[in-house]
Amino acid sequence: MEYQFSNRISSLQPSLVREILKATANPEVIPFAAGNPAPDAFPVAEMQRIIPEILRENPIGALQYSITEGYGPLRDACKALVENHYHIPMRDNELIVISGAQQGADLASKIFVNEGDTVLCEDPSFIGCLNCFRSYHCNLVGIEMEQDGVNLEKLEEAMRQPNVKLFYTIPNFQNPTGITTSEYKRREILRLANKYHVMVLEDNPYGDLRFAGQPVPSIKSMDENGMVIYVGSFSKILAPGVRVGFVVAPKPVIAKMTVGKQCADVHTNILAQMACERWLAGSGLEEHLARIAAIYGKKCRLMLDCIQQEFAPSVQYTTPEGGLFLWCTLPEGADMLGFCNKAVEKKVAVVPGIAFLADESSPCQSFRMNFSTPTDEAIVKGVKILGQLTKELF
Repeated sequence: MEYQFSNRISSLQPSLVREILKATANPEVIPFAAGNPAPDAFPVAEMQRIIPEILRENPIGALQYSITEGYGPLRDACKALVENHYHIPMRDNELIVISGAQQGADLASKIFVNEGDTVLCEDPSFIGCLNCFRSYHCNLVGIEMEQDGVNLEKLEEAMRQPNVKLFYTIPNFQNPTGITTSEYKRREILRLANKYHVMVLEDNPYGDLRFAGQPVPSIKSMDENGMVIYVGSFSKILAPGVRVGFVVAPKPVIAKMTVGKQCADVHTNILAQMACERWLAGSGLEEHLARIAAIYGKKCRLMLDCIQQEFAPSVQYTTPEGGLFLWCTLPEGADMLGFCNKAVEKKVAVVPGIAFLADESSPCQSFRMNFSTPTDEAIVKGVKILGQLTKELF
């Protein structure tokens, strides 16, 4: 049988990251290509207590259908978190609970982007959302990243074009580069969004994983005209398997997202929502965040120290202040894909930078490394292997 798939899906290719992750199924492969939180960051004991409690005390509520907007107590807890922890006023906004942060990008695309419209993104950017945007048959345009965030001149030039609907940004410890957008650039992004009437989709899955430097206000916290859609997630602070996130946006935007979500999954997993709410109520959130940030800070410093010691001097790399990733750039003219393939042959998996580009045919000398997933011993061993490759090749 020859199947005739829809235009929307037939043009999409499997995620290069997911394909590379198949190699990490081999326990001998050091998984610098992964993006998973560190296993010791999960509050396992709390979840072992909380979930049986829910099933014992309210089994029907946990197993029955629920409302699309989200479990009421969790929505209230998230609103309090948004106002008191993220310092985003809720007065002109509403909140919906979603099935992981990436659903926020899908819903934003669904309600704002028509076929042929333009979506702007940082270049490079998170592959999951790039494929989401591509599925809406938009004109996806990447804007060059600098050390303190997106190139503002190029962003404004792109925003001047017709039918630009969204600008997607990960301001804190960006995936894949680890770059944090400066406060100045955040304010300028918002100014340009207001000037050219382009919605900003602010994705913040990593913001609570800061282990160096000073916090920077979110773009949403500066938003007075309803131009910013803010996406938060429990994937990195609790566990990615719960698939619970939230969107804060103007009330008319959330109303349309609610309708769009009803077409997808009706509501987010209610047992997971209940577990998140109980965890928030009793976890000692600030202490937990400090603990996991310390875990990632230690791993990042170890990887950076090893890179400085082992890599050829011609290889450049970012120094993140938080998050899970750093970005390495090989010297001009280097065969980046060849380097990544040789690394896999030596049982070290990294992600080729082209996976994160809006235009995957563009030249790229970079690759992404993850420091949260591998053990400390694997970090030392894997960086040494990569370093030897860089010295042999460059």
